[in-house]
Amino acid sequence: MAATPIASPIPVAMYPTLSVVTLAIGLVITAFFFIYEATSSRKNRSLGKELAAAAVASVFLGFGSLFLLLASGVYV
Repeated sequence: MAATPIASPIPVAMYPTLSVVTLAIGLVITAFFFIYEATSSRKNRSLGKELAAAAVASVFLGFGSLFLLLASGVYV
């Protein structure tokens, strides 16, 4: 019985596009987070909104960094 090679579920040609898109989305959400922090007063801030924006931005920036590394040939 021959072993089957491990293959990526995402085509390699999509790595640069995915890195640009996910990094752009992450940066937009990060900008929203900073603008929200700078313009809202301490009494009007919502911890849930802050945590949600930070978590979503972190996920998108993490996947964007991963696809950027994969697109440049660093296979992690």
